Amino acid sequence: MAETLAPAAAGAARGQAVKLDDLMLAMDVVDTLRHQDAFVARELNEDAREQELVLRLRKIYREQGIEVSDATIGEGVKALKESRFVYTPPKRGPGLVLARLWIARGRIGAALTAIAGAIGVIWAAYYFLAERPARIEAERAQIEISTSLPKALDEAYGEVINDAKTPAARPRADRLLADGREALARKDGAGAKAAISGLGRLSADLRQNYQLMIVSRPGEPSGVFRIPDRNTGARNYYLIVEAIGADGRPMALPITSEEDGSAKMTTKWGLRVDQQVYQSVAADKADDGIIQKRKVGEKRRGFLDVDYAIPTSGAAISQW
Repeated sequence: MAETLAPAAAGAARGQAVKLDDLMLAMDVVDTLRHQDAFVARELNEDAREQELVLRLRKIYREQGIEVSDATIGEGVKALKESRFVYTPPKRGPGLVLARLWIARGRIGAALTAIAGAIGVIWAAYYFLAERPARIEAERAQIEISTSLPKALDEAYGEVINDAKTPAARPRADRLLADGREALARKDGAGAKAAISGLGRLSADLRQNYQLMIVSRPGEPSGVFRIPDRNTGARNYYLIVEAIGADGRPMALPITSEEDGSAKMTTKWGLRVDQQVYQSVAADKADDGIIQKRKVGEKRRGFLDVDYAIPTSGAAISQW
């Protein structure tokens, strides 16, 4: 059986090789014709001269030492006419677009994945750096306005009422309380805090306790007079005073100058008095260099104003 089958198999292999050689030669013929565009255009447009074309092709191959049969050359000429072995690009259309998308699906998928990842990073950054802090702050402000600020406002008002020993404090406290509640109603946290701070300062003023004393130290003036710019024939008299607290130390207080309206924190200022009081203090100091009656007023706890022991308008200057 082996001896019978072997020649048959060999013959089949030779047949396939012949057919393959003929196919390759036919493709080469087409390629040769395609690279001689002017020659082909002239010859193929005349069917009567096709035989001459075959002869010329045989000559071309013979010059190259290649034997090509007339059948193979004829097949090549026919294939060129039929545009075989020529790649024709597909026509444009939805099908072509979808096919190309399918071919590039790997690259497109990777690009979409990268884009989605970038969008995710941007969203996460926006959420954690902007949206979440803003949301937390809004929630905190809402809790503050609805709970902590109303409580703080009521407590600050209650402290003023408990500290006050003068009716003059009540209207100021009531006004600040009303301002704070109006701010809360319109969800104005800053306005409510301003009212609470105002009540705090009022309470601090009420708790202050000091004595107003004339400065009497070597090298420091105890009084001055000023000549107003608008009336050079007049004089304004001032005693230089300081607030001495319960610990015996001077206290810094906010003083507004009647000359230019400027305000500053200071431990000494000029208190406006009339000429008679000024001259009386000057005589007291001239007697022995010591002012016997230094106390000119007292600010008691629970009150807002100084209780003066001398005639004065309370006007002041902060520099001289």
